[in-house]
Amino acid sequence: MPSPAPPPVPSPTGQPDWGWYLVGRPVFSGDNEVQLLRGGEALFPAMLAAIRRARHEVWVASYIYHHDGPARAVIEALRAAAQRGVRVRLVVDGFGSHDSLSDLGEALAGSGVALAVFRPLERWTHWLQPGQLRRLHMKVCVVDGEVGFTGGINLIDDHFDLHHGRSEAPRLDFAVQTLGPVVAPMEQAVRAMWSRAWFGLDWRSEARAILSARKPFRQVHELWGRLRLTRRLRPLAPPAEPQRPVRCAFVVRDNFRQRRTIERAYVQAIRAAQHSIWLVSPYFYPGADFRRALCSAAQRGVTVHLLLQGKVDYRLAALAARVLYDELMRHGVHIHEYTPAFLHAKVMVVDDQWATVGSSNIDPLSLLLNLESNLIVRDEAFAAQLRREVEIAVEASHAVARDEVLHERGWVRVLRRAVVAWCAYVYLRLAGVTGRY
Repeated sequence: MPSPAPPPVPSPTGQPDWGWYLVGRPVFSGDNEVQLLRGGEALFPAMLAAIRRARHEVWVASYIYHHDGPARAVIEALRAAAQRGVRVRLVVDGFGSHDSLSDLGEALAGSGVALAVFRPLERWTHWLQPGQLRRLHMKVCVVDGEVGFTGGINLIDDHFDLHHGRSEAPRLDFAVQTLGPVVAPMEQAVRAMWSRAWFGLDWRSEARAILSARKPFRQVHELWGRLRLTRRLRPLAPPAEPQRPVRCAFVVRDNFRQRRTIERAYVQAIRAAQHSIWLVSPYFYPGADFRRALCSAAQRGVTVHLLLQGKVDYRLAALAARVLYDELMRHGVHIHEYTPAFLHAKVMVVDDQWATVGSSNIDPLSLLLNLESNLIVRDEAFAAQLRREVEIAVEASHAVARDEVLHERGWVRVLRRAVVAWCAYVYLRLAGVTGRY
């Protein structure tokens, strides 16, 4: 394993403001640049170029690291950066990267890269801890506090699946490259995830550690004053001067201040839709409010398209989505199943004005348990580009017909839905989630 690293210190570019995190809704900034990246074929060269130019710091978080060509190229770039004096921090999930951790440790040994593993599963007793069901699922890379990457793409070859091996066609997935003010909260998030894994800290401790390292008393008291204040906050008034495009908001899901932020952002965008919704998610089992929002949008004349997995990787996940087909299609929602390859993209476009790309699926694991991150973009050009990509994928997919859903007896559909709901209920209770979903 790499040699021990010192605690985090302020970035040369200055600490990001915590304001984006303290309010449980998307906080937009203007004057950003955002580039859509389709698959690792586009993401990895862009990441490698940024890492090779790094002067001060590189922070990387990923659910999966797999010891294949693209991932090894990223690791080599991180090693080279550390050896020329760049501070490099990498955090991977202990479950998603479990089979490749020994290889990763050997690859980074003596390199100066500080590797942290989020909730490792080194002993059989670790599997018995309910907290292990909550995983680090976000994928974020920030270089020098200037350029950021996020989305759904792990450190793994597009043509390789951990459970099904190699495939001819690459999985469908997306990421974004960002420049501008929105990179600051991205850096804060990945720093917090690394610190949490390395020191066993959570977001609250990360906030205290970072702020106390700068101005111990005044800023810590100021932070917690703001935390108490945000409990009474309503949506903030718009700024006095309009912000320049591209307007972006980086949002996370965690177990402190941002438990439902990503889900609420989706639901609010769906409720505000006037013309069209294009939603892509490989794992789809939304809660009641989310389903009602989709059905209500379709009933009021909004064209709603769902692109879900057709090439199944997990049978239970596919069954969970399909038990909802009848309800959604009765209200006018169009459902398509992507069959050319595995589907891994988690994106949505609303009215060609609002778009999101991220790591969050629309299922209980992502919306209630895992640590996730999404970028929300309010920009017509970006939304139109993402919609074109989704339309291309839809054209290559199987359009689910109403007759396919109705061919089963009604009691069979009801029984399947009951079984899926019971499994979800038990899983969430084991993970410590209470309340209605």
